[in-house]
Amino acid sequence: MVTPTIALVDDDRNILTSVSIALEAEGFDVKTFSDPAAALAALSQSPPDIAVLDIKMPRMDGMELLRRLRLKSDLPVIFLTSKDEEIDEVLGLRMGADDYIRKPFSQRLLIERIRAVLRRRDVQVDGGERAEKDKIMTRGKLTMDPLRHSCMWDGEPVTLTVTEFLILMALAQRPGFVKSRDSLMDAAYDDQVYVDDRTIDSHIKRIRKKFRMTDDEFASIETLYGVGYRYRES
Repeated sequence: MVTPTIALVDDDRNILTSVSIALEAEGFDVKTFSDPAAALAALSQSPPDIAVLDIKMPRMDGMELLRRLRLKSDLPVIFLTSKDEEIDEVLGLRMGADDYIRKPFSQRLLIERIRAVLRRRDVQVDGGERAEKDKIMTRGKLTMDPLRHSCMWDGEPVTLTVTEFLILMALAQRPGFVKSRDSLMDAAYDDQVYVDDRTIDSHIKRIRKKFRMTDDEFASIETLYGVGYRYRES
């Protein structure tokens, strides 16, 4: 079994030390960075399996670090935030973070959140080997390959985070059927991870934005106010 690698980026060295010890005790390989610029270079050159980023850091905050990472990578990211304003959490999710956790935090909770994101990333193939056609889903211009975590729109690649991929997959599996926010939460998050309605809304907005960068007329994800969302096959 390959040991997952986790990158911790935080300007608080006490947090880096205590959290890295806890993660290593759980069997993870941990890389720590107190300088966001150095972290950006290292994560771009040798991406880990997941990154945990503090939002509030000098010189380059976690959101700017994520923005730069997202230019070239769909690396799973969890934010650490000491801020009380919910707007920071929503903005972080819209920028492509997979999850967030508030400081002060339980190390056990952080470990469970990390495991949850890694489980969502890892695709489990039931029933052994299957034909390649069964692994790929096509809905109109949309093509999704869960085994390769690849998404195409009209032949053009669209880079999605793990959470965005699972939400879109849940919608596109049954075109025309309405999915409530609760059902989308169930598809994208483990039971022990609590998220509210605005979290799903933020992910949906970012998915739309990404597809409209490829096709400015993209309108396949419909909102039914007070009910949920559905995928319209074009």
